[in-house]
Amino acid sequence: MKSFSKQLLTLLFLFTITFVSFAQEVKPATPIKVACIGNSITFGAGIENREKDSYPSVLGRLLGEKYEVKNFGFSGRTMLRKGDNPYWNEQMFQDAIAYNPNIVIIKLGTNDSKPYNWKYKDEFEKDYRDFVDVFKNLTSKPKIFVCKPVPAFRINFDIRDSIIVNDIIPIIERISKDKNVEIIDLYKPFEGKEILLPDGIHPNEAGAALMAKVIYKAIIEKEASEK
Repeated sequence: MKSFSKQLLTLLFLFTITFVSFAQEVKPATPIKVACIGNSITFGAGIENREKDSYPSVLGRLLGEKYEVKNFGFSGRTMLRKGDNPYWNEQMFQDAIAYNPNIVIIKLGTNDSKPYNWKYKDEFEKDYRDFVDVFKNLTSKPKIFVCKPVPAFRINFDIRDSIIVNDIIPIIERISKDKNVEIIDLYKPFEGKEILLPDGIHPNEAGAALMAKVIYKAIIEKEASEK
């Protein structure tokens, strides 16, 4: 009987050690942190349930548990430091930096197309380059994606599609090449799809889902290319 008790205790001891070791091995990995930086389009303005249906929320579901996606969208904000509402001046900008993300999605420029902002157009490229550098210099050394804005189907909120197409997009393309960061084209996928932007500027739920799919594809393709 004593021999059996000793054997049982030994087995229980070995089982406990094995279970503890296994539990340590299967600890969940640190998630890949994704910071979605932008204006009201990133924020999800006009979307009834933006917590669920804004593009960063949809992107998080597409990427899955391995990722943690945070929405740093702030309505009305500009890339221009001299714009009417510079993203630079917001606490959210500092929060995005402190988040120390592994992936950064930058979608700014739409509000810069307003005439009273674009009068500082000569400073847009420098401000955008400096913005990219802020994130390039983080200790997390994130992958950075810069986005071409979605189309502005009509003049609303003083936003001008002609400036987005002829001025802002070419600058973003140049920065992508010079800074060696990825570029995501959110303009072309929306061509001919005005129905997805009810006020001509802000994507609805279906539009946000389309944005999320395009950005998801870019992230996954980038990761695959690095394997």
